[in-house]
Amino acid sequence: MERVRHLSELPKAHLHLHFTGSMRPATLLELADKYGVHLPEALTSGTPPKLRATDERGWFRFQRLYDIARSCLRAPEDIQRLVREAAEEDIKDGSGWLEIQVDPTSYAPRLGGLIPALEVILDAVETASRETGLGMRVLIAANRMKHPLDARTLARLAVRYADRGIVGFGLSNDERRGMARDFDRAFAIAREGGLLAAPHGGELTGPASVRDCLDDLHARRIGHGVRAAEDPRLLQRLAERGVTCEVCPASNVALGVYEKPEDVPLRTLYEAGVPMALGADDPLLFGSRLAAQYEIARHHHGFDDAELAELARQSVRGSAAPVGVQDKLLAGIDQWLSG
Repeated sequence: MERVRHLSELPKAHLHLHFTGSMRPATLLELADKYGVHLPEALTSGTPPKLRATDERGWFRFQRLYDIARSCLRAPEDIQRLVREAAEEDIKDGSGWLEIQVDPTSYAPRLGGLIPALEVILDAVETASRETGLGMRVLIAANRMKHPLDARTLARLAVRYADRGIVGFGLSNDERRGMARDFDRAFAIAREGGLLAAPHGGELTGPASVRDCLDDLHARRIGHGVRAAEDPRLLQRLAERGVTCEVCPASNVALGVYEKPEDVPLRTLYEAGVPMALGADDPLLFGSRLAAQYEIARHHHGFDDAELAELARQSVRGSAAPVGVQDKLLAGIDQWLSG
């Protein structure tokens, strides 16, 4: 009888995890109590809130819950705690490399301004990485609900702090708002500064938003990208270019992009040769972390251990990890599969 290989022991890289969304629910409750923040029942019930972001009202509700949770992060020690706990959770799930995504402007008002907020975040990541042994870097994400000039400011700042652990530049929030091309100059600044381009696309809108990310922002990775499955020619293009899609199955179901886990087009992307990096997105709101995404691939899509190992390899190859770190993780994946 073949032994069951535990997916929490499979080495992997985590490339799609949002900052506040990485928080442990218990930590949110403690911080809310500390600062006297009233949390809605959706954040205190112990079960993931029912969300449906495929309409604007549903997206607003999701964003409101996220903003309430973020309001509980008010001091450097809160940031340090969040980052360390995110690292600890990733290590438990077999992650050897984490690229955590953050818009520092969201934390600036409570942390003394944009640059102090960014430095607090980068210090926390550096400390957590050193103390836990997890390779950690930062992806700075602009908010597409704000003016493109704000994104340019963030891109310049990200490049300026690239030697402090920033590896990429993204674009998040409701992709139905703002055209990708409005942010082309910000992404050009980031790319010219050596940062990887990783905007969100192909989640709430269809394949066109993925094409826009490729054509206008020259994306090397796509946050989500699952709707590319609706366009075979686009799938071929992603595969030929080796553009990694950061696929977050539990998030896709929680936000109503797909009805059931088995509807997420993991097989379609995999068999088209599109590299994938499974991610947890916002565990605080969606109720599952990194290893659980691989469980979805195993139990709802029939991925066998060799295919799961290949998914893990794709996550490592799509990362900004140094060659030595990648080689170590890839060797660990081979060992997991042969063990």
